[in-house]
Amino acid sequence: MENFRLRVFRAVARHRNFRVAAEELLLTQPAITQQIKALETELDVALFDRAGGKITLTTAGTALLPYAERLADLSEEARQAVAATTSTNAGHLTLAASQTIGQYLLPRLIAAFLIENPKVNIDVIGGNTQAALEALVGHRVQLALIEGPAMRQDVRIEPFMEDHMICVVPATHEWAGEEVEPAQLQQATLVTRELGSGSRRIVEQAFERAGLRLRDLHIRMTFDSTEGLLSAVEAGLGIAFVSRWAVRAQLALGTLRVAHIRGLQLARMFSLVTPSGPEPTGVTRAFHRFVLERAEDLAPRPTGRPSHKSEG
Repeated sequence: MENFRLRVFRAVARHRNFRVAAEELLLTQPAITQQIKALETELDVALFDRAGGKITLTTAGTALLPYAERLADLSEEARQAVAATTSTNAGHLTLAASQTIGQYLLPRLIAAFLIENPKVNIDVIGGNTQAALEALVGHRVQLALIEGPAMRQDVRIEPFMEDHMICVVPATHEWAGEEVEPAQLQQATLVTRELGSGSRRIVEQAFERAGLRLRDLHIRMTFDSTEGLLSAVEAGLGIAFVSRWAVRAQLALGTLRVAHIRGLQLARMFSLVTPSGPEPTGVTRAFHRFVLERAEDLAPRPTGRPSHKSEG
């Protein structure tokens, strides 16, 4: 339903790159160039400045972009409104999910949702919490699922499940299975997620509540994925704090062990995030309601609840 030239325009404006836009839309680069030229001819104005080997929006392109995004939203709303007149949900839904949710929880939620709503097509964009929120407010997705504080005022947040983070150490580490004081973390070597990660923000806030100053901790490396973080701990590069769901396999195999940090409060909430404004409609509303009502029942079971020693 959306004007195809505007869709191409939005992709080029988002990536500032004709090749990447072509890959996203499954077109050739000449086809992308042709569509942009046709749109510029129709509007009788240049939309992109190609000088200096860089793609930037002209003043006219900058003015057009928010309208193109609003038209895309309106097109999707129209599609969902038509789908809502039938007895079965149908349409397309794009989600953003931070990594722990995207890897360990969301596949189960989507699989169960599609059994009940087989006419829905779902795409997922991954990343950390910050990236998921940027995709949402940038109108690239209809719904985001995040694992840390949103730190924004232009979105609506609804917790749907509690998660617990734990400290994991190599199997032969002196802290394996032991209880240690928070102050002992100052003598440890840590590996962490990158800035912008919801997991990292939760851990940093827990440290601050425990009276630990970040500048007094030895952070050896950062990783942009939980899997990389766990591999680093297995290799003996340091200790880490991760979701209990993320480390189920390693704990079962015995390649990693839990260290209990006395009084460190590491409970957090997984949350659904929608843009501020009207409530979700159509397929977005259906998935939104499904997660709120069914997530707890469909979640993979952790290997036992975290010890109260680590929850404080």
